[in-house]
Amino acid sequence: MSALSAVDVIATKRDGGVLNDESIAWVLEAYQRGEVADEQMSALLMAIFFNGLTSDELNTWTETAIASGERLDLSGLSRPSVDKHSTGGVGDKISLILVPLVAACGAAVPQLSGRGLGHTGGTLDKLESIPGWRARLTNQEIVEQLDTVGAVICAAGEGLAPLDRRLYALRDVTATVASIPLISSSIMSKKIAEGTSALVLDVKFGAGAFITDLAKAEVLAHTMVQIGLGHGVKTVARLTTMSTPLGRAVGNALEVTESLDVLRGGGPSDVRDLTLSLARLMLELVGLDVDPAATLDDGSAYETYRAMISAQGGDPDATLPVAARRQVVDAPRAGYVTRVDALRVGVAAWRLGAGRARKDDQVSAAAGVLCLVREHERVEAGQPLFELHADDDAHLAVGLEAIADAVSIDDEDPSTGGPVVANIVRE
Repeated sequence: MSALSAVDVIATKRDGGVLNDESIAWVLEAYQRGEVADEQMSALLMAIFFNGLTSDELNTWTETAIASGERLDLSGLSRPSVDKHSTGGVGDKISLILVPLVAACGAAVPQLSGRGLGHTGGTLDKLESIPGWRARLTNQEIVEQLDTVGAVICAAGEGLAPLDRRLYALRDVTATVASIPLISSSIMSKKIAEGTSALVLDVKFGAGAFITDLAKAEVLAHTMVQIGLGHGVKTVARLTTMSTPLGRAVGNALEVTESLDVLRGGGPSDVRDLTLSLARLMLELVGLDVDPAATLDDGSAYETYRAMISAQGGDPDATLPVAARRQVVDAPRAGYVTRVDALRVGVAAWRLGAGRARKDDQVSAAAGVLCLVREHERVEAGQPLFELHADDDAHLAVGLEAIADAVSIDDEDPSTGGPVVANIVRE
């Protein structure tokens, strides 16, 4: 019988103390075995929410989460492995372009992705709008696809960091999700368990991100980079703004269509620029001296995308779902567009049916928003601002209500705007 007790561990952290490695490993492993109750772990999570974790505590917490399940072995691949993780945003379809692009440049990209919750879309939801495409692969299928295609986007298996899955569910119902140490450990335990040798983090900040403040986003970025480096994974973070939607499409099939435009050499410039910026960092980490812009423009990335979709049962030539109901929202007056609010647009897409309120909700493949104007553009009264897509009139009505006031129009444009890409964190 262990000399440790959950009450002592909780009290230590409650009082601002530091937990040793043995205490952290014991309480987490005992929780996984069912020997520590949910209410005790909830109390510990709340104590961490208020008092944080030191870097040593955080590394041990993360290591225990990783060790709670299996770890993919990618050491036998002929290509260097590198992945990207985004903290989520509105219209963030970068993975759909970036994964095949970096694979076409010679790397293996094993991206284990998730589904959307609330106003931020999930990569798996977007790809599931493609007929036949499947998100669930076995570990063997993942490794084989990385060997042949070089690119995989799929769901994380139940065996990867299962402890974190239990902890996240508890954080979700105890208002402890917004803890930087717990966020960092949750993200990094799964990414390290997937076996990649290098990782680029796309940390969003702004109105449409779950962290709105740049200073807090920088703390999150530094914390995750330090965890990655501490576990032998080459890790870099890039901070990017998420105050206005990324690209013009927000929704599942709509974002796939826009991603295809970029893969074919077109698409919105902000999507292309961010994709290339992240690709260069990924290639730098694994020592590949390849120009991703040339690879994007010569069609190689598009062909790799097609091979990736086909390998997972999808039809890259299939017609994507189309909404049964559409409605245009017009500008009420002439002037300059000074704001397109990412949060309001994201919530509208969610209400239209593109997102979910609970993990088991169904999403619409066709629902979403097309942003027809960008910040700093001049518009006339009656000019279309948005095109809303929904499966029925009920969803269309709540989407219209949600997108009200998403755009500000003034007589003058007060600024020239800022870059989508902000600074890089390397330590």
